[in-house]
Amino acid sequence: MARHGKWRTNKTAVVCGEKRLNWGEFNHRINRVANGLVSMGLKKGDKVSMLMTNSIEMLEIMFGTVRAGGVIVPLSAMVTGESLVRMINDSDSIFLFADKKLLNTIESYREQLTGIAADYRFSVGVDADGWGGFERFMSDSPDDDYVVELTYEDPFNIMYTSGTTGLPKGILHTHHNRFHFAAMFAIDFRIDSGAVNIVTTSLYANGTWLTFLPTMFVGGTLIIMPQYDTAEFLRLVRREKGTHTFMVPTQFKMLLEHPDFDRYDLNSMKIWLSAGSPFLKQDKEEVLNRLPGELVELWGLTEGVATTLKPEDMEAKTASIGIPPVGWDVGIIDDEGNRLSPGEIGEIIGSSSFLMPEYYKLPDKTREAMWRDERGRTYLKTGDMGKLDEDGFLYILDRKKDMIISGGINIFASDIEEILAGHPDVKDCVVIGVPHEKWGETPLALVIPYEGAAAVEDDVRDWLNTRVAKYQRVAGVVFRIDFPRNALGKVLKKEMRAEYATIK
Repeated sequence: MARHGKWRTNKTAVVCGEKRLNWGEFNHRINRVANGLVSMGLKKGDKVSMLMTNSIEMLEIMFGTVRAGGVIVPLSAMVTGESLVRMINDSDSIFLFADKKLLNTIESYREQLTGIAADYRFSVGVDADGWGGFERFMSDSPDDDYVVELTYEDPFNIMYTSGTTGLPKGILHTHHNRFHFAAMFAIDFRIDSGAVNIVTTSLYANGTWLTFLPTMFVGGTLIIMPQYDTAEFLRLVRREKGTHTFMVPTQFKMLLEHPDFDRYDLNSMKIWLSAGSPFLKQDKEEVLNRLPGELVELWGLTEGVATTLKPEDMEAKTASIGIPPVGWDVGIIDDEGNRLSPGEIGEIIGSSSFLMPEYYKLPDKTREAMWRDERGRTYLKTGDMGKLDEDGFLYILDRKKDMIISGGINIFASDIEEILAGHPDVKDCVVIGVPHEKWGETPLALVIPYEGAAAVEDDVRDWLNTRVAKYQRVAGVVFRIDFPRNALGKVLKKEMRAEYATIK
């Protein structure tokens, strides 16, 4: 960042709404955050929590913390105040920044934040009693370069994957991890200093970092959307000459269905990255046929495992989720931990230079998640079921916990969902396992129908059950308005299994 501030001083670094900063200005504000934190007593390794929506200030706090030697803890805007308290306390954070949109989420719980003194809480974009003001904090801090000696082993961030119940689980990444993350995905996604990356998803989510961090790493330009809006995205691509973006499949669908889609020139776009959940076959075909530039699909886990399906492999391996980036690895193991051969189904394991060293303060959970090969190399057990083909391309079948076991037969919900999505009245669908007295579990299909759909639930069930194997037949179809999703649009099947656990 400091080098970009020196050598790309007048080049646009970040844009959000009407606010634009060049690399020189952005670097100076990062310095102000770093100097301000250090002047208040932050030491190398101290944690700084951040509860914010997309903004330039969010990036300033993030990179200012890291420049000062601190560890950034980006918090999800989708969890409750009680869960946020657990995460903040578990992370040992001593500072907290919250913006005006999310301040009320944590305000009534602030006395439960055991590690954060009153003077170390800051509100961003709003004045609030009991909170210091961010702009006052910035104006009191010098913008001189701050230098702290860091090693690759020093922690960079802690990201929480849960925390809704019980103990949260914080994924710790080091500077080594994030350096390789940025460098490897810059290569895979063809991101260079000319990149103009439009951020459409939440900056606290690791999926968003897939393109945002490489863009910052190489000195490109980041266009931040405060929240996703399809019409605004189309305008931004045209106005800013966007070249890269990361979106989840739901966003791609919204984009292609927008009534003004064909009115906008999107030819500046080079790479469209999709991750978070798999494409339905027909949606993927439409993306490939209608969008300019090239599509890249990614499968991965925040812990540090990933594969990408690149444009040159898209036609020949369209059902695959690709191969690992250079130097990374994936494999398949059985329940006893033995490696399986191509074509055999088992749990996916993965290794990379981005692989987390630990779940923060959870050594037992860390050991449970890891697998080591005969050479002592460490892999993560992902919990996803899949297989490799003869060329080494990976195919995802289901989450291990989402696999339906009916009468002793393993049923992969994705196989049923692919067929169900072909019904003309089905806009989106999910298949889950529900309890069955005889078979243990049986599939249940949950469907979001198109507006004005003629079919009723029984019609869709009968249509589907004539097209799947006998053991795959669903017990019923339930129409819904929407599905519960995480920050990146991935359907939360666990919540729906709980909701339908007593269905008859």
